[in-house]
Amino acid sequence: MLTYTTHRLLIIGLGLIGGSFAKALKSRKVVQHVAAYDRHPQECDLGMRLGVIDEAVEDLPSAVQQADVIVLAVPVKAMEAVLKDIQPFLRPTTLLTDVGSTKGHLVQAVRQVFQQIPSGFVPGHPIAGAEKSGVIAADADLFERHKVILTPLPESDPKATLEVARLWQSVGAEVLQMDPYRHDQVLAATSHLPHVLAFSLVDTLAHEEENRDIFRYAAGGFRDFTRIAASDPVMWHDICQANRDAILKQIDQFTSGVARLRSAIAAGDSQAMLGIFSRAKVAREHFSTLLAGSAYSANTQDIDLRIEPGSPLSGQVTIHSDRSISHRAIIIGALSEGVTDIEGFFEGEDSLMTIKAFREMGVVIEGPHQGSVRIYGVGLQGLQPPKGPLYLGKSETSLQLLTGLLVAQSFSTEVFVDEALSQQSLLSTLMSLRTMGAKIDSNEQGGPPFRISPSILKGAEIELPHASAQVKSSVLLAGLYAQGQTCLKTNRFCRDHTERMLKSFGYPLSESEEAGEVKTTINSAGTLTATKIRVPGDFSTALMMIAAATLVPQSSLTLTDIGVNPHRTKLLPLLSRMGANIQLTLHKDTGFEPVADIRVTYAQLKGQVFTAEDVACVVYELPFLMVLALFAEGQTLIHLPETLSAKESALILSTVAVLREQGAQLELNGSQLVLTPSALKGGEISDVLPPIVAFAMIVASTRAQQALRIKHSAALLAAYPALVEQLRHAGISIHKESD
Repeated sequence: MLTYTTHRLLIIGLGLIGGSFAKALKSRKVVQHVAAYDRHPQECDLGMRLGVIDEAVEDLPSAVQQADVIVLAVPVKAMEAVLKDIQPFLRPTTLLTDVGSTKGHLVQAVRQVFQQIPSGFVPGHPIAGAEKSGVIAADADLFERHKVILTPLPESDPKATLEVARLWQSVGAEVLQMDPYRHDQVLAATSHLPHVLAFSLVDTLAHEEENRDIFRYAAGGFRDFTRIAASDPVMWHDICQANRDAILKQIDQFTSGVARLRSAIAAGDSQAMLGIFSRAKVAREHFSTLLAGSAYSANTQDIDLRIEPGSPLSGQVTIHSDRSISHRAIIIGALSEGVTDIEGFFEGEDSLMTIKAFREMGVVIEGPHQGSVRIYGVGLQGLQPPKGPLYLGKSETSLQLLTGLLVAQSFSTEVFVDEALSQQSLLSTLMSLRTMGAKIDSNEQGGPPFRISPSILKGAEIELPHASAQVKSSVLLAGLYAQGQTCLKTNRFCRDHTERMLKSFGYPLSESEEAGEVKTTINSAGTLTATKIRVPGDFSTALMMIAAATLVPQSSLTLTDIGVNPHRTKLLPLLSRMGANIQLTLHKDTGFEPVADIRVTYAQLKGQVFTAEDVACVVYELPFLMVLALFAEGQTLIHLPETLSAKESALILSTVAVLREQGAQLELNGSQLVLTPSALKGGEISDVLPPIVAFAMIVASTRAQQALRIKHSAALLAAYPALVEQLRHAGISIHKESD
């Protein structure tokens, strides 16, 4: 068993990358001795004068024998020659890595020179650079918050990989691992192709007769894109030779894409042009968000929320639009025939994922711009296969609903998500869809990534053990395509936004209730006709403000244009029983969803007893009820339903835990919650909370003994971008604070 150390470092090739790595390790005292060898000795002499290295190597064989770590930082074309020079002197316990941008060529050279891959060989590629070159430009902070891709081979010792990873992490890099040949394919698209295009564009324009004017009047975009054409021509010649096949494949794909755009421009095909441009815009924005903090975009800091207690809520407030309805408007609008216009679309991170997914499936969508979206529907049979896997980020709604839609398509799809969402199980959804004949491969827990294959769906009678609007909606979307009739049965009502939306697009379905059983039936014989949709204000956010205004003395607040779907507002009668002062003024022309202005004033609440039947349809709103009960006169007893889903149980347990941490007196005995009036201490919550629990804690903070800091709120604010501004408008003293 080999043991690796990292005391003595040898850099072969002291340019920008090699010099920066040496300087970073030396300045942080990660290694004890830094030596360097370069075919231009003056570079090593300069490195000594600048304090980048400790030793300028003249005797390479001796330096190789003494080194614990060797970093190859030479041009791609020189790799094989350098490997031949060091091979006779390399110790079995020496770590060997590199910083090159191609890996297949390097691995081939190592096999040829060594015959057998050394166990300490771990190829690497830092995604970092600068416009200047040479050791004179060495920067000890070059790799901070940048990605480094390690591409260990089957022969690489895992302990060696770990040591190399630790070296990169010690200089601030984020270390990832990838198969070396996959690395070359990815870099061909993201790095090598852009460089080739920049070289080609500048070379082409330089041959134009009026090239002086072209370059004289070039705007910032041209300068930014063509900046990389000033890179080292010899280096890029070598890279193109080493990664030829992958680069050629990307050039061919790019050429096909340009040809499609050229055809659209030549034909004056506005819809095709808008489709290409809008898909590209959203993809660019999406990946900028996805890669925040990496080499490809500016880093972002985590954000905490700090709420000061005591400020009354007052005035008239308009809050952001409903997330759930926004998702469904995009989905059903895309599947309709004609042009759908949406006003009041909610521009949160998750709902934008739904737009992105449909653009990748060929749907032209304009916007969103200040809440306005226009969708050129393709009909039920018009979706196109995406060119790659669909990434849905953290959006569970996108994942649930699109899974039901994708199982009915004639093409295969891969769906992947953010790591946190991949831990969730969608077994209820998958089992329901598989009952209809869907072919879905998932992880062992029933979560994503999903591999969805084409299948012929058949209508079925499906009983949902737990009423879930997302599961129900997923099955209904599959039912649009299934042969025959699909009938869903649940033991209680839940949100019916999808049913209302389908009806507003002219699609028939039936709903009934009999003997405590709720039944929804849909056939695949209908069509969806484009329409105009106005998305009302989000009731969940409104409920947070309603609860806060009820708690804080002297509050008098009016919320305008709020969606009051009867299956979303069932908590309001329970609050009224406790003594809350809440008045709804319904709008006359409400469209497909009822809309109201809601006025709420401070009230001293009284404890109540709530049966399981009372709370059966408000489980997801229970965090608000639990917080309010802690400030009521007398105890509150809540009997929980016997059949809770895993998600519902987790939500209640999360709320109980955070409230106890805040000093609440509450007991959870089986299916009974007993809440005794308690003073909440404020301070700090360090756990990452589910959004609805975070909302409830914002409410609790308005009556806490001191300010409350809710840490790690960046994801919450990405989902609700205008949250802080809207709460401030209502009167809550809330601030964003960065680490």
